[in-house]
Amino acid sequence: MQERRSVALVAAVVGAASLGAEIAAARLLAPWFGASTIVWANTIATVLVALSGGYYVGGRLADRDPTFAGLCRLVLVAAGLMAAVPFVAGPFLRVSVDALDSVQAGAFVGSLVAVLVLIAAPVLVLGCVAPYAVRLSVGTLDEAGRVAGRLYAISTLGSLAGVFLSALVLIPFVGTRRTFLAFALALGLAAALGLRKRMPALATAIPVAIALLIALPTGTVKATTDGRVIWEGETDYQYARVVERPDGERQLELNEGLAVHSTYTPGAYLTGNYWDQPLVLPFAARPAAPPRSIAILGSAAGTVARAYGHFFPATRIDAVEIDPKLTEVGRELFDLHAPNLHTHAADARPWLRSTSRRFDVIYVDAYRQPYIPFYLATEEFFALAKRRLNPGGQVIVNVGHPEGSRRLEQVLSATMRSVFGHVARDPSEDVNTQLVAADVPVSGANIDAAVRGGVIPPALRGIAGDAARRTAPGLGGGRVYTDDVAPVEWLIDASIVQVAADGER
Repeated sequence: MQERRSVALVAAVVGAASLGAEIAAARLLAPWFGASTIVWANTIATVLVALSGGYYVGGRLADRDPTFAGLCRLVLVAAGLMAAVPFVAGPFLRVSVDALDSVQAGAFVGSLVAVLVLIAAPVLVLGCVAPYAVRLSVGTLDEAGRVAGRLYAISTLGSLAGVFLSALVLIPFVGTRRTFLAFALALGLAAALGLRKRMPALATAIPVAIALLIALPTGTVKATTDGRVIWEGETDYQYARVVERPDGERQLELNEGLAVHSTYTPGAYLTGNYWDQPLVLPFAARPAAPPRSIAILGSAAGTVARAYGHFFPATRIDAVEIDPKLTEVGRELFDLHAPNLHTHAADARPWLRSTSRRFDVIYVDAYRQPYIPFYLATEEFFALAKRRLNPGGQVIVNVGHPEGSRRLEQVLSATMRSVFGHVARDPSEDVNTQLVAADVPVSGANIDAAVRGGVIPPALRGIAGDAARRTAPGLGGGRVYTDDVAPVEWLIDASIVQVAADGER
């Protein structure tokens, strides 16, 4: 009876570690590959395949050595493998990022699979525990179903605890590396139940070693060769860091770090990048006066909001950012202040649905690089945005895309055109195009008229002139995306592969 209780305890701890490791694995990959559904699908699939393999192997091992000590040896091996994951994964991740930086899609996929296989190793060993535990707990054929059901229930409850413990407690408060180590420590302590008499030195040494690893300082998750990291952290939503360049410019990087989400140079409000375009593009539809109000969906650390507050202090700014930590970082490190600024910690579309305010401009820049959330790229979303606009108001969307690729822009243009009467484009950067949609004519001529009329501040007139020359009707082609069918990630992945293939040719 005592051994059955010990087996049940081990099953619960293993269940918690299996699912906790899955959550932590996705978090481990996020700083390098992002947190898209593709990454989640790869992680979940790898865990399921590893568990399946473990079930098969565990059943065979249990028949060869049906002892509690044999079960605990497996758990101890899993503890050691799990403790190694956050340390050994680094070289694989660096290779993966190097491949992605050179846009070699095949190498990128291969490296990502290699990382996931690394995660699968401890999970496969953990999968061996379930059939092993059943083998040890079943005394007679009459109780086989009852015993197996009880053990699977205990293991599943442990998995549930592991999910919430990792997502709500460990990752937010101690970080990804220590989350892996905490579950490894729990496994090591559970294994000691059956090994403390037969292998006392090993049963003690591994948990102690893991505990010492937990005590080590974590250091920087990702090194940078072009500046220094002045802040980094794992928020409730993502990995984030602020890099200060040698010239004093600060940049906010999220997850994989392939894109800069906010930038700040002391004493400057213009960036020389796509953040400047929302300051002048509203005049493409409303040349007579600056916007009275703007909602920024995806404010990050507030580059656009800060600039609006400087150049248009009378404009009401509602800056919406799902991750409140980024707004806090914006205030502390990016001088996020404006006379009429209102910040909101909320997801963009639910916030837009719940607000009763109307705006002259809704600016959408809510990328989880390189993907835009699908629910911000659909006909229903733009119809909602239209209901939140004042007469003559407009929606401006920053469309990030691989250089030379137009597929996402075509889709968004078609979708916006299905709701608004006019869609124009400003290809402001090689990898960023601004789309402007309104029910009134949108043109570069309107921007020129605002410049001539003195409506646009002098410091912005050069940017406005450039935008006026670039602004043209939106692209044709593309399908209209809806909430039901919006394969944004597949479209972007296909675009990346196509650009890579064209580059190799």
